[in-house]
Amino acid sequence: MSHSRDRAAGDQDLPRALPSLWRTMKLGYQVEPRLLLATLATTFMMMLPDALLALWLKLLTDGLLGDDRRAVITAAIGLAGSATATWYLQTVDQRVQRRLGDRIAIAMESHIARLQATIPTVEHQERQDHLDRLSVLREQTYSLDHLFRSVIGNVGWAFRLAVTAILLASIHPALVLLLAAGVPAVVVSVWRPGIERSVQESVAAYDRLARHLFVLAATPGPAKEVRVAGIADTLRTRRREARARWSEPMAATRWSSARWQTAAWGLFGLTYVAGIAWVANGIDRPVGDIVLVVVAGQRLSQYIAQSMAELGFLRGVWLDSSLRLSWLEDYAAALERDATA
Repeated sequence: MSHSRDRAAGDQDLPRALPSLWRTMKLGYQVEPRLLLATLATTFMMMLPDALLALWLKLLTDGLLGDDRRAVITAAIGLAGSATATWYLQTVDQRVQRRLGDRIAIAMESHIARLQATIPTVEHQERQDHLDRLSVLREQTYSLDHLFRSVIGNVGWAFRLAVTAILLASIHPALVLLLAAGVPAVVVSVWRPGIERSVQESVAAYDRLARHLFVLAATPGPAKEVRVAGIADTLRTRRREARARWSEPMAATRWSSARWQTAAWGLFGLTYVAGIAWVANGIDRPVGDIVLVVVAGQRLSQYIAQSMAELGFLRGVWLDSSLRLSWLEDYAAALERDATA
């Protein structure tokens, strides 16, 4: 019962998501301001050529059907330029992001180690909710440098979605509803990872127990004592039970998330097909406009899927580590104030 009360109280003292994200981003900006701005700039420049692919294909189709040599040449140059610029900027962006990630990772590791070293008490090693929270943070410290890539990536995907929406609206304003059809998928990608992380934290003790039993039986020194005592079968059974008590709730939660994702994407698919049929038959637009809608809708689905994946990681892993880091900062600062008072 005491563990349940501690966990309930601990869940309430986690900082809010947006302030925690802002604090982490400010910390990263203080460490590497130039690299962070350079990564943001290259991400925006990389997203634009790819988003214009539908426009070049529409222009190519109109030029071929209308026997317009200038339009065909312009579309060909645009396609070649978009492909080349996307490849080149993606290469530059990957290198800049890799350097940013390495430097942010070192800074975050040092920051967390310094925070834990300055805590004057051992309370965080005795309370179950604190142990669970710190366990997730220590095992996933790497996710803090991924947080910056994810946030910048989501900004880039939002930019691509905006460009694609403008292209669709140029055919008919009602086609912007394709974006609205993707909202349920985005909502699911933000909502479900939080639930999965809550379940993971609630069964973290069983994961630690299973890992401890494995290390106990697989490390040469302790394993010798295990064989002498004849308790290998007992340890194996206990580890299997602990692993099952961790994996079964996690599997059930992930299957539920998969069902929600299927329903959300089914809605988008139906809307996409209806939009193409409406442009082709309902408002009787030319072939070039139909090509634009088909290609833009396909790119839109790709952008939503990729932004949804980024949002899922951001909400489920990267942001979760940011919340724990902000909590650890507040916790260490509060104990330091109490010690100096």
